[in-house]
Amino acid sequence: MSHSAGPVRFLILLFAAICLCSDGDAAHAQQASREGSMRVARDLEYASVDGHSLELDLYLPAAAEQPPLIVWIHGGAWRAGSKERMPLGWLVEKGYAVASIDYRLSPVARFPAQIHDCKAAIRFLRAQQSEYGYNADRIAVAGSSAGGHLAALVGVTNGHGELEGTVGKHLKQSSDVAAIIDWYGPTNFMTILHQSTPHGLSVRVPALQLLIGDRPENVPDLARLASPVFHVDEADPPLLMLHGDQDPQVPINQSHELHGRYSQHGLPVQFEVVHGGAHGGELFFDARRRKLVEDFLDEQL
Repeated sequence: MSHSAGPVRFLILLFAAICLCSDGDAAHAQQASREGSMRVARDLEYASVDGHSLELDLYLPAAAEQPPLIVWIHGGAWRAGSKERMPLGWLVEKGYAVASIDYRLSPVARFPAQIHDCKAAIRFLRAQQSEYGYNADRIAVAGSSAGGHLAALVGVTNGHGELEGTVGKHLKQSSDVAAIIDWYGPTNFMTILHQSTPHGLSVRVPALQLLIGDRPENVPDLARLASPVFHVDEADPPLLMLHGDQDPQVPINQSHELHGRYSQHGLPVQFEVVHGGAHGGELFFDARRRKLVEDFLDEQL
């Protein structure tokens, strides 16, 4: 829509967009709506791969100008979930912009498709920052469970040629991020099965087989490529991890491993053990943990 369109034309086009969305044509609608104290632009296509549309939802604080940007990556064992599950609304109210992204799930494409998509979304968001008014000079990436794994992997592979990929139209943009928040994500595919409970194995073995094509020990090179712990070096951005000590799906040792690698390299890292915490839940977003996240982001962005 042209910025020169008159008020009547604007209202007509806005009503048409709303009607199209109500008819289920949201895939191509880039409408902005108000939800409380935020503006939301939904279903923005950041890339298309083999006819598969990759989209994100952008949440913008209503009052803030040039808000810092957080990219949220959903969980779901890499094979399920969607951008609709975005738990960072409180950060939008605090003045942050949040982009919640979809990526190709493992039944559609194996790794490294997922990380290629995540990096493509970041490149797109950098290219579009003047259009939507957020500040993408320094981006934080965050996610939970499988999304935590992808967030960590994005963060520790800034500039990694094999994981950068060629998805999307903005290949000259950087996919680098300045901070990582990882809620209970896997970090080392070579050790996770040995650390897992029987319940954990029942979830992780089929999930990993879908993601990388086999058990990790049978495809060790790909398993290492997909594991954040094997990419840590002195150039990596600050990291905040939150993990429950009663997690039945992703062993807390996974976060201990990444914490150890960061510490070995003298990198800034915070590790919040959520005592009594399982795999997700309200404990991870209570007042204390929200304050921890806010302080981390305020310092890094």
